[in-house]
Amino acid sequence: MLFGIFRTLRPHQWVKNVFVLAPLVFSRHLGEHGITLRAVAAMLVFCLLSGSVYAINDVLDAEKDRAHPTKRNRPVASGKVPPRVASAVAVGLIAVSIGGAAVLGVGFSIVASAYLLLNLAYSAYLKEVVFVDVLIIASGFVLRVLGGSLASDVRASSWLLACTFLLALFLALGKRAHELRTAGEKAGERRPVLLRYSAGAIRALMAATGLATLGAYAAYTLAPHTREFFGTSLLVLTTPFPALGLARFWWLVRRPHGGESPTDAMLRDPLVLVSGVLYGAAILGILYLA
Repeated sequence: MLFGIFRTLRPHQWVKNVFVLAPLVFSRHLGEHGITLRAVAAMLVFCLLSGSVYAINDVLDAEKDRAHPTKRNRPVASGKVPPRVASAVAVGLIAVSIGGAAVLGVGFSIVASAYLLLNLAYSAYLKEVVFVDVLIIASGFVLRVLGGSLASDVRASSWLLACTFLLALFLALGKRAHELRTAGEKAGERRPVLLRYSAGAIRALMAATGLATLGAYAAYTLAPHTREFFGTSLLVLTTPFPALGLARFWWLVRRPHGGESPTDAMLRDPLVLVSGVLYGAAILGILYLA
């Protein structure tokens, strides 16, 4: 059962919490002991919070998950982990997370609590409200960035927040597009909100948010303030890496016979991983070594 509980927390999804470290990296404070330690602690708090939300979501969605070809294998839906056990673990993690958040300051505690409440509301009801569901997912990523900023006491630029929101919205729309395409006649059983989505509208919004994400990032790298702050114009050379990642995710959403969620598939996709590693290396090289 212990392994099942661990799976219920979906640790493979915790990579999303790396956004907590973004303000640290882009403020050029990475490596400074005190600030870095606080940022890492903030990321761990978000990992525990997201794990607790996944556990609660699995308890609430157990019946619907049993109608899904892959989600029915989740520990709660399959019966490997009793709902009461998953709920107890979630409550325990929330208590630990909120306690840890308090140590990192009032501002961070407020953001962490807002993230928790927003995601609980999403799990309970708001995930069934068309377009509100994807906006909440995107807002969760923005809260991660704000949390990292407040915990480490470094400023998160408006550019960073805008790029984060647009990228997260693009990914969330891609997930809905894939679900709508693969669910077919069972869309209502698997996720009722899919019945209120239009495949054409989602594709159009994906294209718009994808282009907006890339445009916002390119504008950020070329902004006079950016070049002045970092003392270099080389940041624009990193633009092809996010462009490749966005294009690859679009393909994962539209790939033929692809039953796996594109947001899960991207975590194992060689092109996405290579572009992510190269982007990270380029950012660190330009910001800290150039």
